Amino acid sequence: MDRVVIVGGGVLGLMHAVQARRRGLDVVHLEREAGPRGATVRNFGLVWVSGRAAGPELALAQRARDLWAELGELVPAVGFRPHGSLTIATDDAELTVLKEAAARPDAAERGFELLDHRAARELNPALRGEFTAALLCRRDAIVEPRSVPAAFLGYLSSSGRGYAWQPGREAVAVAPNAVRDHAGAWHRGDLVVLCPGAAHTGVAGPHLAGYPRPPVRRVRLQMLQTAPLSARLTTSVADGDSLRYYPAYDLPGLAALAPQTPVAAAAAAQLLLVQRLDGSLTIGDTHSYDEPFAFDTDEQPYDHLRGRAEQLLGVPVPPVRRRWAGVYSQVTGPELYHRSQVAPGVVLVTGVGGRGMTCAPAIAEETFEASA
Repeated sequence: MDRVVIVGGGVLGLMHAVQARRRGLDVVHLEREAGPRGATVRNFGLVWVSGRAAGPELALAQRARDLWAELGELVPAVGFRPHGSLTIATDDAELTVLKEAAARPDAAERGFELLDHRAARELNPALRGEFTAALLCRRDAIVEPRSVPAAFLGYLSSSGRGYAWQPGREAVAVAPNAVRDHAGAWHRGDLVVLCPGAAHTGVAGPHLAGYPRPPVRRVRLQMLQTAPLSARLTTSVADGDSLRYYPAYDLPGLAALAPQTPVAAAAAAQLLLVQRLDGSLTIGDTHSYDEPFAFDTDEQPYDHLRGRAEQLLGVPVPPVRRRWAGVYSQVTGPELYHRSQVAPGVVLVTGVGGRGMTCAPAIAEETFEASA
């Protein structure tokens, strides 16, 4: 294999380009927009090991975490920080789940440690609010999602004449070992990798439509970003509602959690709180699974999430500077993500769901191992 064509400039496409160049392959990289605008830049930038299911999902996340550490040294502008996370319990039922998680057979592999209120505050002094205990995950990490595309494009462009970035080129058709863009140009390679993100129509549409049951669906989320907070968070933070959404916490105590508030339940909300390098806070998120999605954002979940953040921080959050919605692609079956052959020498990789930023380096590695 000498030449690879990659369609999609999000983190999954970028990681395939990085893996290709690290293998000495020439890369032609197409992106329909002027630059990435989708889920890659609309997420928390969390490298999230803590919530992954035991077995293949955890192994994939752990491998990706190691690759992120390598890439963070290679491309410092991505802002990789091995800061870990704290998942917070505010009542006895949530504490029970954290205790069960800390007792998992793979707890040491995840870097889990149950901390009481005092120890959690010593680790992260910005948590000045009321809570019972926290589960530390030392393996979790953070990158800067808005910086990731430019950082990796800069790295790839500096890797020599073997990398060609072609934005503003939408792939519209495939043939064996080739893809045609909207301007009529064919791009050929020993391997073509389609990473269309949440675009389930377009070049991937005819292939996906051939399945008796859709292998992927789209999920919409809402998030916000504040002005800088004067205090420095030393970890990312998740609230007890996050226990409902990550398979690592599918433990006996989960059934005893109190119901979510009506607003949180309607929005399928969990609090994830990450501080950016400039001191601002990224706060989210919500989940909507039924299309057509709303074209506007709903203020009630934002109010709920800001309130949860203030409960843990013990201070008002800074003024909101940005709000946005995002859409990602998620598999509908038991697979961790969707990979299939569209045509000879053409593979589709999508459906990574909320684990896209975390697992993209390892997914790209698996694509090339499978194509070797």
